Amino acid sequence: MRICFLTYRGNPQCGGQGIYTRHLTGALAELGHEVEVWSGPPYPELVAGVGLRRIPSLDLWNEQALFRRPTLAEFRDPIHRNEWLRTLTGQFPEPHTFSRRVLRDFETLAAEERFDIVHDNQCLGLGLLPLRQQVPVIATIHHPITVDRDLALAAARTRSKRWGLKRWYGFIDGQISVARQLDGTITVSEAAAEGIEREFQIARHRMHIVPNGVDLDVFRPLPHIERKPNRLIATISATNAPLKGFNYLLEALALVRKQHPDVTLTVIGRDGNRDSRQRIRDLGIGDAVHITGRLTTEEMIALYAESTLAVVPSLYEGFGLPVIEAMACKLPVVATNAGALPEVIGTDGRAGVLAKAGCAESLARPIIELLLAPGRRAALAEAGLERVTRLFTWRRAAELCVDVYRETIERRSAGDESTLRAAC
Repeated sequence: MRICFLTYRGNPQCGGQGIYTRHLTGALAELGHEVEVWSGPPYPELVAGVGLRRIPSLDLWNEQALFRRPTLAEFRDPIHRNEWLRTLTGQFPEPHTFSRRVLRDFETLAAEERFDIVHDNQCLGLGLLPLRQQVPVIATIHHPITVDRDLALAAARTRSKRWGLKRWYGFIDGQISVARQLDGTITVSEAAAEGIEREFQIARHRMHIVPNGVDLDVFRPLPHIERKPNRLIATISATNAPLKGFNYLLEALALVRKQHPDVTLTVIGRDGNRDSRQRIRDLGIGDAVHITGRLTTEEMIALYAESTLAVVPSLYEGFGLPVIEAMACKLPVVATNAGALPEVIGTDGRAGVLAKAGCAESLARPIIELLLAPGRRAALAEAGLERVTRLFTWRRAAELCVDVYRETIERRSAGDESTLRAAC
């Protein structure tokens, strides 16, 4: 099968979508399929055997570019002009303009270069609709981004900030419209499917659950590294994202330190939040919090190996890659009961401990208990590794995706559009 995989930003440093792109396409190729990733910058890091077609953009959100001004040659491209002007007005047009560039390039393909299916990685730009007339198109929606928007708006302190957020998140309505008209949807958990059904008004029977995986050859126990006592670790890509519940984690840490004064917290991610820095000072925990910035994967795994507990304080997760990465490293996990986290960890308390989302006291309580219970931590770590190995591998995700591809292609070949019309 020839698979075209779309991702408007594919680099793993951009977050979970880049990780998803690298590992899912690699697993599809290992199953014997021909996979080509079409990506905007920053470009993905792909495994051997997966092709890459670069779709250049203005890359206006690149931190190194610092919102550069396009060249005269770039302004001659109408899609570039659209992207620049809409960005100037506070919008986020990148998914839409990426889809238009994909459509333009797709129309130049020779017959022998055509694909059997297009798998979109939550771009959901309007260019996918005319593309769908040429080839079946499905999309992975990791979670309804309306959740991110609503939490960000709730955390905004000023009217101008709320206006800016509404402007930036204006792309969501277009994404919802496109998602309803595609040939099908993949999502990563039942919790995400429920949210997509509610927020996007996509019928549940048109969604397929394909859980994420973890690379067990990379994320693994490192028994030669000694665990250090009283060390917590959290992976939070950006501390200024309300969705990740970072401030609740800080408050929980302050409570834990009243009983365990030597406890420290390592945060794997970027420090981009002045409010959080002020909160750290107000809580008097500046000596206990270390934010790493960007790390290599091996550096991250070494930090997991040194840590006592992983903590996931999110207010919502469509899946929660940091959970299975920590579990794969044989590190016990305390997480909130938000979104899909109970599905990933399990609700029986064997492979991880759940706390109430948005409640520092609830988060602190199991941390305090587990710091005093090395036997319990060891049992959680053992069960967590077993659960990940059984349920959350990229090969299993790829096999489930292939089933979705075949079903979608067969339905299109049979001319059955009834479910699509009903959803629209």
